[in-house]
Amino acid sequence: MGFTRAELESFRDAVIPDLVAPGCRLLFVGINPGLWTAATGAHFARPGNRFYPALFRAGIVDRLIDASSGMSDADRDHLLERGVGITNLAPRATARADELTDEELREGGRHLAKVVAEFRPRAVAVAGITAYRAAFGRRKAKAGRQDDTIGDVPLWVVPNPSGLNAHDTVDSLARAYAEPARAAGIVP
Repeated sequence: MGFTRAELESFRDAVIPDLVAPGCRLLFVGINPGLWTAATGAHFARPGNRFYPALFRAGIVDRLIDASSGMSDADRDHLLERGVGITNLAPRATARADELTDEELREGGRHLAKVVAEFRPRAVAVAGITAYRAAFGRRKAKAGRQDDTIGDVPLWVVPNPSGLNAHDTVDSLARAYAEPARAAGIVP
């Protein structure tokens, strides 16, 4: 499946629904949907995005998910059965996260608190330090487990799996993602 630039642009500002359900133990929080994600309706769908390979390598899922053409019902069910949920700080699709305003990210932080209160995961992992800092006003935050919680739910900041974050590998992403997954009881 491929898209022209014009086709992708037609998905600008589209919103895709969260992938979260009762029983969520680990909630991953992206920055916002990219245009490819909006076009396919699947989170972290852009070809080359390392999110699903990192989940597999970390043992969070037991098979490799390819969402680049959209997510199959079986893959969606597998994530939910494993207790994995996915949401975003900002709901609207853009070509790049730097197109978002700080106010959009702050509003996303407030919305995230509501999602966490509703679904009560055991751990939350925000994928992107810069977006986390803006959303929560923590300008000096570092990656890893945060002193802050959302409600009483432990919070991690993990690397963003986008190819634009070139210094992280699938292995380093998997190590970072495994920490909140252990806290959530998904991996030993």
